[in-house]
Amino acid sequence: MPWIYLLISLALFAGAYKSSGWLVVVLLFGSLIAFIAWMLSWTAARIARGARSEMQIISPEDLKLMREQAAARKSAAEAKSESSQP
Repeated sequence: MPWIYLLISLALFAGAYKSSGWLVVVLLFGSLIAFIAWMLSWTAARIARGARSEMQIISPEDLKLMREQAAARKSAAEAKSESSQP
């Protein structure tokens, strides 16, 4: 879809090149608007392509469970290191 905006922009620019008078200003302005629309839609498509799906995001419950497991491992490691010291 983004390429349609670019083709429209190029067509309007070519039309402005071949015409004269006030129509040149209108066609150049339309070409600028279509070019900006192409850039924004192309950027949005690139961002969406690199986005993670919602299935890959960790839920708050899983995050809490991971924190609890990390705290338990840390306290077990501290207890083990204290008991091994003379």
